[in-house]
Amino acid sequence: MSHALQFYIDGAWVDPADGLKTLDVIDPSTEEAFAQIALGSQADVDRAVAAARAAFPAFAATSKEERLALMRRLLEAYKARYAEVADTLSREMGAPKELAHRAQAGMGTAHLSKMIETLENFEFEELRGSTLISKEPIGVVGMITPWNWPINQIMCKVAPALAAGCTMVLKPSEIAPLNAIIFAEAMHEAGVPKGVFNLVNGDGPTVGEAIARHPQVDMVSFTGSTRAGILVAKAAADTVKRVHQELGGKSANILLDDVDLKRAVKLGVESVMRNSGQSCNAPTRMFVPAELHEDALAIAKATAEPLKVGAPSTDSVFLGPVVSETQYDKIQRLIESGIKEGATLVTGGPGRPEDLNRGYYVRPTIFGGVTDEMTIAREEIFGPVLSILPYESEAEVIARANDTPYGLASYIQSGSLERARKVAAQMRSGNVYINYPAWDAGAPFGGYKQSGNGREYADFGLEEFLEIKGTVGYAAA
Repeated sequence: MSHALQFYIDGAWVDPADGLKTLDVIDPSTEEAFAQIALGSQADVDRAVAAARAAFPAFAATSKEERLALMRRLLEAYKARYAEVADTLSREMGAPKELAHRAQAGMGTAHLSKMIETLENFEFEELRGSTLISKEPIGVVGMITPWNWPINQIMCKVAPALAAGCTMVLKPSEIAPLNAIIFAEAMHEAGVPKGVFNLVNGDGPTVGEAIARHPQVDMVSFTGSTRAGILVAKAAADTVKRVHQELGGKSANILLDDVDLKRAVKLGVESVMRNSGQSCNAPTRMFVPAELHEDALAIAKATAEPLKVGAPSTDSVFLGPVVSETQYDKIQRLIESGIKEGATLVTGGPGRPEDLNRGYYVRPTIFGGVTDEMTIAREEIFGPVLSILPYESEAEVIARANDTPYGLASYIQSGSLERARKVAAQMRSGNVYINYPAWDAGAPFGGYKQSGNGREYADFGLEEFLEIKGTVGYAAA
């Protein structure tokens, strides 16, 4: 990859300002480095922010039609690099080949297409009496994105920023950074104006913090762990910039007593295991009626055990490796805590699958008889680990499902849509999914409580990048 040791600043690929410092990019299926990236510094962030600040007045003044033309060109440029993006994602973060091509890379196309449609129908001005309500781009946006759904989160920030007329500086995850370099190349090929989009690779404590603290950055949009999100918010506080966050989750999946148990458990298990459990909204706490608990465990075991774990390039693999040694070790500690604290190990457990002696592979693991105070029921594991918790009454399970510092998503399964809707209305989460619906690019995505603030997707995401101005007396009374 020709630009891996450079940054994209002010419309050109440039060398690091303070000399070349590199970081290995690790293939999690082999534990070996297969590429290197340059690590940025405060000076690189300063250059990128200065370019974005200089480009902002002209880009903010562009018409909706001009920005739509740019976004349509970007869509075509991204499609031209689609297979390369998918293969890169599979290599650097371990996504199985089929998942990388269908979903991981596909999210980029879906979100950009939806934002184009959103912008086509979006009104930036409205007259209320004699007052003009204007929605204007917030300014320079710092973007910090994660490794688990990399292109998804890049596009969820870049697309609405372009639609709004903002300029930006992106720091992708240093663990899975190569897809972002391809994306920057696609932006250049699409003819993005100089300074509108800038890319600086680096780690969180250096580049991420420099972006969050920078006085010329008007907004920081962060996706990652709640722990890291708190640090970003603190770093941003001194400059009173807008902080938009999509953070962690510990989502409840409530199976009501009228549910098709086999279907509900099977789909719930597969939802947790997909992407090796590395999804912030995975339904990792499955609540089942106490009288159905043993049946649910048997179905979960029968579902999980045939799921194939292996190299991402292998056909029919459902779970690839988790992304890094750090993640692997964390997941192993939490699996051990579940055993130590008395949960029933239904399947899986510590260590790699028996036929794999290398790579960050985790056994699909299911615990039964889990209680609310257990560590595996409280902490976000971010791996292929499901906790099944029995309950006695509907009122009880609603209270227990909401008893978490997180509030990203909830899942409700019921044979009665009316009943599911009533339970959904009581969930303290940004999203509720009834009976495993199809994904909707137009639904707002984001969380309550410590799962963050603000929303992504469609017009909800676009609004986050806009300031509201009221011009009183604009029209004759």
